[in-house]
Amino acid sequence: MSTSIHDLSLGVVVQHTKSGALTAEAVTTAMLARIEEVDPRLKAYASVRADKALATARALDAKRVAGETLGPLHGATIGAKDLLFVTGESTASGTRVMKHFLPSFTATVVEKLEAAGAVIIGKTQLTEGAFAAHHPDIDPPKNPWNVAHWPGVSSSGSGVAVSARLCHGALGTDTGGSIRFPSAACGVVGIKPTWGRVSRFGAFELAGSLDHIGPMTRNVADAARILGVIAGVDPRDPTASDRAVPNYLAAITDKLEGVRVAVDWGYGEAGVDPAVIKAVREVAKLLEASGAKLIEVKIPAEWQFLVDRWTVTCAKETARAHSAYFPARRDDYGPVLAGLLDLGLRVDDSVYDAIEGVRTQFNQALSKLLAEVDVLLCPNMVGLAPTVAEMEMRVASSDERAAFTTFTAPFDYSGHPTLTLPTGLSGGLPSSVQFVSRHWAEDKLVAVGSAVERRLAPIQYP
Repeated sequence: MSTSIHDLSLGVVVQHTKSGALTAEAVTTAMLARIEEVDPRLKAYASVRADKALATARALDAKRVAGETLGPLHGATIGAKDLLFVTGESTASGTRVMKHFLPSFTATVVEKLEAAGAVIIGKTQLTEGAFAAHHPDIDPPKNPWNVAHWPGVSSSGSGVAVSARLCHGALGTDTGGSIRFPSAACGVVGIKPTWGRVSRFGAFELAGSLDHIGPMTRNVADAARILGVIAGVDPRDPTASDRAVPNYLAAITDKLEGVRVAVDWGYGEAGVDPAVIKAVREVAKLLEASGAKLIEVKIPAEWQFLVDRWTVTCAKETARAHSAYFPARRDDYGPVLAGLLDLGLRVDDSVYDAIEGVRTQFNQALSKLLAEVDVLLCPNMVGLAPTVAEMEMRVASSDERAAFTTFTAPFDYSGHPTLTLPTGLSGGLPSSVQFVSRHWAEDKLVAVGSAVERRLAPIQYP
């Protein structure tokens, strides 16, 4: 095969392993070799499951030879963020305090991936507890486009692994932007589904009412394929919706005629880097030239209140999630997460409840707006990936941290689905846009995202 296996898309790998043009074992072996060669420099993985991945691949090959039904992810390698439980395997969640934690059960999303024929090749690295900074003990993942620049958080390892072609897809989680930040910074596609679309059973929480699990891939179709596998009801997670799961791959299209696209230029451009504004404006022009209708709107004003108080909500819920460890084992925590937990223990219930009231108002107003359009177009971040040093200063400042979540935190509060789409490069760093749609309308995101993607020049990954 002329194209290296690690360069193949997830969909093509599945096609080849199902036809017998490639074996799952050959795919896994090639990807393990790629990881061994590249990951010592990029640090995307917390652990690599070489022996178990190869055993899974061989079992998949035996299924094909026996003529058994093969799943929609047959033979594709997937990285699972290391806060997703796997029975008997270390799941540290980026912490020291859980370094030796061995779950007694497996996360629903991981079970669904494996049932669909995926090879879980490793557990990807993340920030401590999926918050804003890596634990001081951890050598953080490196952005493959430029190692001096931020790879995004908290699903940093997943973004790096997909971008550097160390897996064919990965799972991330998003509480304040943690699928969207690394997707934008590393130039990959990320879908944050509607809250409740994907079971969170077996995922260590950052903030349960804000947490979402979703796919990260190198194209929209691959993300749609993974989402179709992991979405759906789960009796072990009462918050997982029993709504029917559409065939997201069937939504793939090249048509934009008549699509209604909302834009709020004031929201999308105030305090935003010119390179990001340029990317969004260029996609807006592309949409209009392809027959879409741009509709100027105003995002409900409550977004600013929620952005400013996201840390308060997160802190309160994170303190609950860590109650078995904090404050009893405070010395095992890094300073950033410990600071969040200290805040969470101080937040009064009345303060939390007041924010929840505004959250409900925003959700209702945004849902009304989105009911009149197909998607909302806006940035993912206020700038391109900053340097690691710049981001460390932002994390240290609560005001800077809040400003950076302008385009992410509101849609975690509201639970609306989003799609991050890379648009190209600017000064050697990836640029991107974000599409947002109404609840349960991930198929709209797939349709618009795939049609725009087809009109953009392909990204040559590093």
